Amino acid sequence: MVAAHIKQGGAPVAHALTIGQLAKATGVAAKTIRFYEQIGVLPTPNRTEAGYRQYDQSGVQRLRFIRRARSLGLPLRDVKTVIVGLDGGPRLAVRPRLLALVRRQLSAVQHQSSELGLLQRQLEHVLHRLLTSPRERSREGCQCLDTESVGERQPHGRVARTRAQLKGPGERALR
Repeated sequence: MVAAHIKQGGAPVAHALTIGQLAKATGVAAKTIRFYEQIGVLPTPNRTEAGYRQYDQSGVQRLRFIRRARSLGLPLRDVKTVIVGLDGGPRLAVRPRLLALVRRQLSAVQHQSSELGLLQRQLEHVLHRLLTSPRERSREGCQCLDTESVGERQPHGRVARTRAQLKGPGERALR
C-alpha cells in the first residue's frame, strides 16, 4: 500500500491510508466508509491539504470491528454506542455494553431460529400433501396449502413476522 505522511495535531503520522486503501484493507466500500463517518460511527478523519481523507491504523481496526459486529447482525445504532465508548474511556467500560448487546442479539437469533423451524415444518407438511394427495380437483377449492395441523394457529403473529424478515430487498413479504 502506498502510504502518505500527514500531520495529526501537529505531529507527523506515518503510513496514513486514503479512503480507497482503507476500503481495500477492510473490504468495506468507500461509500460505506463515508456513511459511517456521516453518522458518527467512524470519526472524521484528518485530511491532506488537498482534502483527501487520511486514516491511521486505529481507523483500520475500528472499521474491522464495525464490519465484524455487522456480520453478527448487531444493529449499527448499537455498534455506535459501543464505539463511542471506546473513544472516551477505558476499554473495560465497553465490555458490559458489548456483552448486553451480544446477549440480546443471540436471544433474537434463537427466537428467529425457532420461528424458522416452525415455518420449515409447515413447508414440509405442505410439500408432503402436494406429493401424496390425489391430483383430482376438489369441489371445495384448493386445500393443498392448508397447514392447520402444523402451527397455523399463529398465521399473523410470529410466523408472519418471520416470513416478512425472510423477504429480500425490494421484494414483497412471502405470502
